[in-house]
Amino acid sequence: MTDAIRYEKGQDAIVVLTIDMPGQSANTMNAQYREAMGQVVERLEAEKDSIAGVIVTSAKKTFFAGGDLNELIKVSKADADAFYRMILKIKGQLRRLECLGKPVVAAINGAALGGGWEICLACHHRIALDSSSVQLGLPEVTLGLLPGGGGVVRMVRLLGLEKALPYLAEGKKVRPEAALKAGLIDELASDKDDLLAKARAWIAANPAPRQPWDLPGYKIPGGTPSSPNVAQMLAIAPSVLRDKTKGCFPAPEKILCAAVEGAQVDFDTAQLIEARYFTELTTGQVAKNMIGTFWFQLNEINAGGSRPQGFAPYLTKKVGVLGAGMMGAGIAYVSALAGIEVVLKDISLEAAEKGKSYSAKLLEKKVGRGQMSAEKRDAILARIATTDKDADFAGCDLIIEAVFEDRDLKANVTAAAERAALAEAVIASNTSTLPITGLANAVQKQDRFIGLHFFSPVDKMPLVEIIRGERTSDETLARGFDYVMQIKKTPIVVNDSRGFFTSRVFGTFTNEGIAMLGEGVSAALIENEARKAGMPVGPLAISDEVSLSLMQHIRQQTLKDLAEEGKSLPEHPAFAVIESMLGEYKRPGKAAGGGFYEYPAGGKKYLWPELKSRFEKADRQIPQEDVRDRILFIQAIETVRCVEEGVLNSTADANIGSIFGIGFAAWTGGALQFINQYGIQDFVARAQYLAEQYGERFLPPALLLEKAAKGESF
Repeated sequence: MTDAIRYEKGQDAIVVLTIDMPGQSANTMNAQYREAMGQVVERLEAEKDSIAGVIVTSAKKTFFAGGDLNELIKVSKADADAFYRMILKIKGQLRRLECLGKPVVAAINGAALGGGWEICLACHHRIALDSSSVQLGLPEVTLGLLPGGGGVVRMVRLLGLEKALPYLAEGKKVRPEAALKAGLIDELASDKDDLLAKARAWIAANPAPRQPWDLPGYKIPGGTPSSPNVAQMLAIAPSVLRDKTKGCFPAPEKILCAAVEGAQVDFDTAQLIEARYFTELTTGQVAKNMIGTFWFQLNEINAGGSRPQGFAPYLTKKVGVLGAGMMGAGIAYVSALAGIEVVLKDISLEAAEKGKSYSAKLLEKKVGRGQMSAEKRDAILARIATTDKDADFAGCDLIIEAVFEDRDLKANVTAAAERAALAEAVIASNTSTLPITGLANAVQKQDRFIGLHFFSPVDKMPLVEIIRGERTSDETLARGFDYVMQIKKTPIVVNDSRGFFTSRVFGTFTNEGIAMLGEGVSAALIENEARKAGMPVGPLAISDEVSLSLMQHIRQQTLKDLAEEGKSLPEHPAFAVIESMLGEYKRPGKAAGGGFYEYPAGGKKYLWPELKSRFEKADRQIPQEDVRDRILFIQAIETVRCVEEGVLNSTADANIGSIFGIGFAAWTGGALQFINQYGIQDFVARAQYLAEQYGERFLPPALLLEKAAKGESF
């Protein structure tokens, strides 16, 4: 027998199967599991007459993690047939378990996600530990896959199509109490002993259960695709889904296909349909992109891959925030939420209080939704002290400046805060564009100065870009990294440069969209193609959000700084458009009432109709794929420049930073992975074509040509 699944039969003739994959912190559906499960099922079938029932549980902290991603990322199109057969074997084992003729109970002692939840679904009764650390669900879609171990088939038969789809197509995860309400599990247990006791009691009371879908006359809850109410929902579901995925993400579409087709046939045929779609997704490129970035590279970052070694983890105790506008208020909120004391300062107490009310509003929503108690809300709010005095920064071990993008203003407020804070405090700037090395001149201890670039809105955006100035010490960098992890954000580390990494790349995205408009390309085409490429919003819409006046201000500050260094800034075709939008048409953006879009009160925004007569030219339309490629290529090329200049040190930081920070098309796995999956030589050839047609900014950087020549990828 294998030691991956322990088989223990007690005096009561109940077999306890304990899954405990050797040498792994979590159980996964790898080759070892498949072999062990095969042997266990054979033994159960052989000893069936002397068995009262089966309890499936785990020896790990989690119940079972799911498929083995190390295996899945390697499956190529050539392996499709062997992979398909292997998936049918996994499904066959679980099917034999649920058709054993004896009660099988899942005793869920920890998180059961993906394949783990599929094992639970194949049990007749599910009991979960009532703990906030337990999560249940099928998150495969977030990695470009679908639940291939029977998850689609059984969820549809358990809940019905409409109720199952959010778990399948959106990867919705639930805690035990919500799972009980939704009918995913049958009971809650207070601890491990209670879990096993309840499992044994249920087995004793139900000697020969069958799955609901195996009972004669069983009907899928809510009806099959041919029943009128389901047919109505399905008539619009594909277009709603297409609107969300823009055709970039095959997984949600294949999940819908597998669910709907599987609901029209018998159980075994539905299993074959699911296996075919699963094989198609696993061998496809999008899943490879997403697994590589959202699993392997994200884990590398969260494990401290970019953190300087040799420094003990540091817990920030008290943070001083300068400026209580949108950014400062958000930074105060996420810090207080993480248990850190906050001093929020602005020019007046009234302004600081207004910043604090932002946290109050967000917490109020949580209380309203039942996600937080009133006591907890009050405790979090009590951690935020408001002030208009620098002296109140006494005792702060971290200061974060979040005032307007003006060098002199930033210098004055940080110098004053440094004098009041602890001697060893780290001083950080939330600037998005001004070089950190220059800003550090304002403080005494420049080795303790760092950039912590948050994204708006801070409570929702998962990324913080940590910028290391020329004189920033390793210890300061490590402390910055630890603070970002403490507030549950994802840190990427970049070296100092104007605009760092994310703002530089984001700038190429907005400028390219505006430049195309200046060439006469239709605004609607630009916006639609950007979304079809996988960007969350079009470049003109996001420019309105940022405001054209802020873009111009940043450009002027840059020109001024470069002039002092005896350098100049290359002309960009976007700026003629920005200047006419500001000067001639007085349309600075959304906050000012209108920019590229009109913002009717209470209505949906729409493109400013005048764009047609003022910018668009019927004879200057370009192919759709050129619009799409210009938007993606310009960002990828700028990312390569950041690698070439040493602004970026790791591929993981580049990919995660581009997706989490600026919304680069997630299906690609990030800006560098976009180049890898396109094929480096092909990418270079396409970039050269774009450069000939649309400008030298598309010329591939030397590093890219070098990699293409060697046949290397990023």
